[in-house]
Amino acid sequence: MSRNSGPDGRNVLFEPLQLPCGAVLKNRIAKSAMSDSLGDGTGHPTQAQCRLYRRWAEGGQALAIVGEVQCGPGFAEKPGNLVLDGASDLDRFRDLARSGAANGALLWLQLGHAGAMAYPPTSSPRGPSALDLPGLTCAALTLDEIRAVPLAFARTALLAKQSGFGGVQIHAAHGFLISQFLSPLFNRRKDAYGGPVENRMRLLLEVIDAVREAVGAAFPVAVKLNSSDQLEGGLNGDDALEILAALDKTSIDLIDLSGGTYFPGAKSASDSDGKGPYFIDFARRARGVTSKPLMVTGGFKTLAQAVTAVASGHADVVGLARLLALEPALAGLWHAGRAAEPVFPRFTDPPEGGITAWYTMRLTQIGEDRETPEYGDLEPAVAAYAARDRERTATWLRHFAGPG
Repeated sequence: MSRNSGPDGRNVLFEPLQLPCGAVLKNRIAKSAMSDSLGDGTGHPTQAQCRLYRRWAEGGQALAIVGEVQCGPGFAEKPGNLVLDGASDLDRFRDLARSGAANGALLWLQLGHAGAMAYPPTSSPRGPSALDLPGLTCAALTLDEIRAVPLAFARTALLAKQSGFGGVQIHAAHGFLISQFLSPLFNRRKDAYGGPVENRMRLLLEVIDAVREAVGAAFPVAVKLNSSDQLEGGLNGDDALEILAALDKTSIDLIDLSGGTYFPGAKSASDSDGKGPYFIDFARRARGVTSKPLMVTGGFKTLAQAVTAVASGHADVVGLARLLALEPALAGLWHAGRAAEPVFPRFTDPPEGGITAWYTMRLTQIGEDRETPEYGDLEPAVAAYAARDRERTATWLRHFAGPG
């Protein structure tokens, strides 16, 4: 399947897309979920975070997704995550929702739970199975704890709707909790949640059903799914296709395809040396098992790549992350025919997590309206990132009264 991209090749990116629930994306460009780490340490948005998402909305893309919004404080990925639960000040979340809805954009929350990869200074990590590996130790969740997960996701999804957000995305990728259940590397259970892929996807399907029941038929609900864990023994492409076939029978409105994990020592897809989009070939295979709208995230660096992905029919939406950290107004520039192609910074021998830290601090600069065309050095960004984590860890522990 291919699409008419028009004489200049750009038009295909700026056609609207109606989702199954009826919501409309004004174009095919999305700011995919990133852990911006701009929460204040009590789980609430900051003014810098509100400004960051307003900057992106004003920049022209149809959709932005706030990464790693926790359903409770017990299993956060970082102390800068947002926490949206019954104890939250919803007025502060409404400020963020309004900021990200400027210029006809939609702002969705990514519902997260880090599970085995919860941040140890603020959490007691627990995953599908007990693990004791270099850099990763966790206990196993009990059946009662597993059964509580769909209800927690549903509660936060409803609060997101009540706070004015345009939709939610269920995070089932990158090695966090639901991804851990999908992966035979993490999930060694012998009960109904482990073993064959139909059991390993059980929690994801239960979460989808609970969230949909909570928010109703007209509210967008998406899933972010790994095409592969890119780790030996992890989720592979064949299993991912089986999961996609199951998702096709659900009420999901959009499937965001990505890959890789933040398993300690693993190379994340975003740090790949690849020249082009990483998951387009898998998206082509996915078209054979699902008719759901597909978003493809990872490795897009140019307008031509984005146009080709949508014009070919492999992707309905292009997910951009680091590209929009370098130029938050990129979608508008592309639409205006000013094909800005940001030059990516290059770092020599970065420490593990160092590049992620640099981009996270770049987001802080954008949120504070102090980014510059010249990229800063890696070392001070990593130091600032670590110092902020320490400060917000102390705030988190005071506010939430200790580890999960």
